[in-house]
Amino acid sequence: MKRLLSALAAAGFFLVTTASAAPAAPVDNGRLPVRPAPATQVWATRALSSQPGQQSQVWLRLDVEEMTPRVITADGPDSITISGKVVNVGDRPIEDIELRLERGRPLTDEDQVREALREPTDAEFVQPNFTPVTDRLERNESKPFRLTVPLRGTDPTSLRITEPGIYPILANINGVPDYGGRARLAALSTLLPVLAMPGGQAPTPPGNPAKLTLLWPLADRPRLVTASPTVLADDELAGSLAMGGRLYGLLMAYESALTSPLGTGVCLAVDPDLLRTVNAMTGGYEVPGLGAGKGRSAAQMWLDRLRLLAAGRCVIAMPDADADLVALSRAQLTGLVDLSLAGAEVVREVLGVQPTQGVAWPEDGVLDQPTLANLTARGLTSLVLDQSAVAGTPGTGPVRFDVAEGKPVTAVRVDGMVSDALQGAAATRPVAGVTTPSETRPVSVQNALAALTFRAGFQSTGQNVVIAPPRRWNAPTGEVDLLLRTAKSLVAGGFAAPVALESLIASPPEQTAALSYPVEAGAREVPPTVTAAVADSWGRLHQLAESMSQPDAASAEPGDLVDPLRLALLRAVSGAWRGNDDGARAALATARYQLDGLQAQVTVTEPNSPILLGSGDSPIPLSIKNRLDVRITVRIVIEDTPGIVAADLTDIELPARGDRLVRVPVEVQRSGRFPVHVRLVTTSGVELGERARLEVSSSAYGTITVVITCLAGAALVLLSARRIYRRVRAARAASAQVPNDASGVTPAERSSTS
Repeated sequence: MKRLLSALAAAGFFLVTTASAAPAAPVDNGRLPVRPAPATQVWATRALSSQPGQQSQVWLRLDVEEMTPRVITADGPDSITISGKVVNVGDRPIEDIELRLERGRPLTDEDQVREALREPTDAEFVQPNFTPVTDRLERNESKPFRLTVPLRGTDPTSLRITEPGIYPILANINGVPDYGGRARLAALSTLLPVLAMPGGQAPTPPGNPAKLTLLWPLADRPRLVTASPTVLADDELAGSLAMGGRLYGLLMAYESALTSPLGTGVCLAVDPDLLRTVNAMTGGYEVPGLGAGKGRSAAQMWLDRLRLLAAGRCVIAMPDADADLVALSRAQLTGLVDLSLAGAEVVREVLGVQPTQGVAWPEDGVLDQPTLANLTARGLTSLVLDQSAVAGTPGTGPVRFDVAEGKPVTAVRVDGMVSDALQGAAATRPVAGVTTPSETRPVSVQNALAALTFRAGFQSTGQNVVIAPPRRWNAPTGEVDLLLRTAKSLVAGGFAAPVALESLIASPPEQTAALSYPVEAGAREVPPTVTAAVADSWGRLHQLAESMSQPDAASAEPGDLVDPLRLALLRAVSGAWRGNDDGARAALATARYQLDGLQAQVTVTEPNSPILLGSGDSPIPLSIKNRLDVRITVRIVIEDTPGIVAADLTDIELPARGDRLVRVPVEVQRSGRFPVHVRLVTTSGVELGERARLEVSSSAYGTITVVITCLAGAALVLLSARRIYRRVRAARAASAQVPNDASGVTPAERSSTS
């Protein structure tokens, strides 16, 4: 185990604790008002409150950059050394800064270890003397430190450890701020595994060692915008694939795990969308605003190395784009569920290996019952789940889910105690609506080393220990290497035996379990507002695809245009966006922009001058342009316009990359100049292109105009006849009423006033 004893941390642990929000620091006799979070889980400084809901003054930052040894063994040193620096981040100088390491009682059972991983446990059982760090620290000033303390003995600074165990350790910094009293100003909490006392007898390996399985993830957040030409949203992946990058380090660690006794228990879990993206990068790519990407050669070397290492090994495909299966199921996006499960074909094409069939590892390792039913209906037979997803079933071995319709499903349980320690403290994980970049918060493995050592070195029950780091794990290379070296040493020492994931899946489970979906997992899902918008776009895309055809060899296949957009919509529901709503909306905006661009390829060309109609039934000539590489069937819609009635139109098939002049039969009901709005839709009603506005000028009389004219003429004739009739009648009446005079001469006729 000498390799374990010489292991050094590649980076350190940060934690800020505080004294009080008041101007004067309270005297607490070296005790914190609240316990510090496990600093091995947090590499970014984080302030704590002295009281719930109250933000305290930050005085010091304690950066532990190195700790050795990380696991205490029989042939190791009889002391522990930590080094780093202390930084004054407060608003005043601090004097008499001192440091000491304290320890708590050894943790004897699993519940105690789990509790210590969730939050710091009591580490003040042994409180040695303080060691001076510096007399005075001005504002923004830092001071390096190095502290070596004996593990046992009567030295005033000794931790007084006398037997193996898992020990809580606390690095405690005290000081005196100006205008205040002495107080604890910063602290770091971690767990120290002691497998054997130095110089003593090495422990005897158990007769039933732990069954160790390592599920090694290679995943990233979606970055591919378009595949032809290849465009990436940014160029961060180039640095991740290059030497010293995150994905490069994970691949090298995977290689080192394979070339060891642990190798038979290692299985690679890879995101098909990551493979698709890296494979596209090897042909060159563009980054908006930056021009040509810089990661072409790094992508080629990384992919070539991965192909070589994965050949003949255990490989499982994550859901394509690491899709949030539960969110897709809730939104009833069954088409996208099918697409996410088809990623195994991408793994086969890119890596040249056949991934294990019928197995799924969902985001966060959790599923709800409707999602499980959807997956089993699609041929799923095995799951990799977190322990929190299995309700009321003790142990760590595989379990069986009895499905109402279909065969039972075997679920391999990831060891929550070890894997949660790799993930980090719950308080540091992203919450719903908060963006937390996956590659800006490295995590230490110290607590995971303690949990793994406890499983293999102290329980000795032969239980299954399936280790699965976070999917987009960002531990420093040294920390990743340290985890694997510890696992290798436990295997080499007989404390653990590697077990292949396939054998866990193939073995009939001894226990039947019920599925549990944690409330906090539901809060982190891709939000319903995003999935509803994805569903709307998915429906439009499906209807658009139904209108496309390929009747001749000269045109492309509809799938060449539609499939990239399907993947773009799937990326908007990636599990990488759990807890990052802004990322999901940005990915959705990219997909919808591409869909809108596809619809805009079929348009009505607006004429430069008004269209003149010489008669009431003159057709309106329209020029329709199809810029797509496939044939498409469209329908012309003329919006309601006073004075024009459009006839029922038949569907029109447009050739690929072709134009067509169409005469739309209409009935003009009035003369004059007026606008006509025309739009194109698919046979299912999806709008294509922009609406066109046509200026129509008509000198013809329509049917209504003619009818009105005739009616007006008839009315005029009737009114004239009525007037003449009344005049004649009035004249006759006047003649009959006037008598003759005596001479027999009739008086002259008077003018009629009728």
